[in-house]
Amino acid sequence: MKKGWDQMKKLYCVANFAVLAVLLLGAETAAASADPEDGVLKAAQAAKSEQLKLIETIVNIDSGTGDVTGGRKIANILAQQLKSLGANLERVPAEKPGLPENLVATFEGAGKTRILMIGHIDTVFEPGTVRRWPYSVEGNRAHGPGVADEKGGVVEGLYALKLIHDLGFRDFSRITFLMETSEERGSPGTRELIKRLLRDADVELNLEPGDPPDALTVWRKGSATFHIDVKGKAAHAGVNPQDGQNAALELVHQIAGLKAFPQSGPGITVNLTVLRAGERNNIIPDAAAALVNARVLKTADVDRIENVLKANAQHVVVPGTSVSVTREPAFPPLTRNADTDALAARAKEIYARIGKQIATGGNGGASQSALALEAGVPALDGLGPVGGSFHSDREYLELESVTSRLYLLTKLIMSLGRDPIERTSAR
Repeated sequence: MKKGWDQMKKLYCVANFAVLAVLLLGAETAAASADPEDGVLKAAQAAKSEQLKLIETIVNIDSGTGDVTGGRKIANILAQQLKSLGANLERVPAEKPGLPENLVATFEGAGKTRILMIGHIDTVFEPGTVRRWPYSVEGNRAHGPGVADEKGGVVEGLYALKLIHDLGFRDFSRITFLMETSEERGSPGTRELIKRLLRDADVELNLEPGDPPDALTVWRKGSATFHIDVKGKAAHAGVNPQDGQNAALELVHQIAGLKAFPQSGPGITVNLTVLRAGERNNIIPDAAAALVNARVLKTADVDRIENVLKANAQHVVVPGTSVSVTREPAFPPLTRNADTDALAARAKEIYARIGKQIATGGNGGASQSALALEAGVPALDGLGPVGGSFHSDREYLELESVTSRLYLLTKLIMSLGRDPIERTSAR
């Protein structure tokens, strides 16, 4: 009986040892296969306070396109943070005068995918805007000039790089982060730089704001600006108005021709945005000018609009005046394509891991992602925090989107770093 009991105890000990060995081996295997991405959500949550503080700091610096001092101040703040993460920094002079330098941060990894992130630090607001309308928080929204378009996105990009750095993730070939300074004018100071960076990129991620309630941007209209200039002849408005040739009046007639196009809607839109004429109330103006902004779904539509404006210019109503029309190119359309859809599908799957759904859509706001499409580089847009009422004093950023969008961007970079999409577009 005792002998049998001893044998049972030995078997029991062996069994326990085997179970313990299996458990230890399982734990060791799990630890060995643990992914640094597992800590992304917690890290994003922990970063929110600092992230919002940095957004507040740079929103409270005027940086309208052409504000060299303000642009440099913001670039210096961002450069200091990026340098602490080990970035290789390059300040690239703008390709047009009167613009601050562009900032390029590069991180070298040990993987195979070359990722280009693009954000812009310029806004549409004039110097002095911050003084009357600084950063503020009301309920679940932050307000301020450029808070969503696009300073919130630029800060999100920086913090995604910070999370990747802190988690020790290096499974990418290179991450390049371009912070440019003239996007709101169609990137005239950055075009060649963007082309150069795209030649060395496998994918482009754009930090423009997400659309409400929570959407990525998979298509955008293209844009162009037309200059209508009228020349006339000055004269005293009271003594001899008959000797004048009223450029302002002729410009009014030219602008009436814009009625041939819709001002709003899902297709072509053509809108008068700037009007200048006259300097004194008693002089017939000898010059007048207007800027007309066009948004199109097809590049050919820009040519069609230009042809109409130039045809109108040949038929003046005010005798003796002359009209010229010139075109200032901006961004081509970002058309719906398989590569962008594949990136959006990857983003949707990542977002679902935290129980969230993200939609896809488009809008009339042009961006650099269209240049990526032209270069044959897969691009996904609208990755910044969700916002709205852009280019107005009602602009806002949804605070509840700050952490989830940081999580999404960080995880998407990690996912693409180790597993790029299979590109269908030609380069």
